[in-house]
Amino acid sequence: MRLDLIAIVVDDYDRAIEFFTGALGFDLVEDSPSRTNDGRPKRWVVVRPPGAETGILLARADGDRQTAVVGEQVAGRVGFFLHVDDFDEAHQRMKAAGVEFVAEPRTEPYGRVAVFVDIAGNRWDLLGPSRPPNP
Repeated sequence: MRLDLIAIVVDDYDRAIEFFTGALGFDLVEDSPSRTNDGRPKRWVVVRPPGAETGILLARADGDRQTAVVGEQVAGRVGFFLHVDDFDEAHQRMKAAGVEFVAEPRTEPYGRVAVFVDIAGNRWDLLGPSRPPNP
């Protein structure tokens, strides 16, 4: 058993693809035509970090109810967690790509962390190993 995909509701497929592949460095795994349950056209868009098994289904909002949750899927809490091996490199690269960080990086018992906002407005933790202590 494994967790294969999670869905993030977005306003626009192409802008979301650009954010996740360009700013975050994810791979575009699939972008295929599909249909809603009632037969209207949509796309099946999956991105994931390089080497990861679990991906993100970028689901374009369909109707008022779904539009209302864009950026609020976890009620303003951090709901997504991106772990990287080189925190400082990833943080600088993401900032240079225009990713919005809501606070400066900090060190917690579980490692380095900085909260950022995705293209839809959802909050994520960028997580990395703790810095080695200064001599």
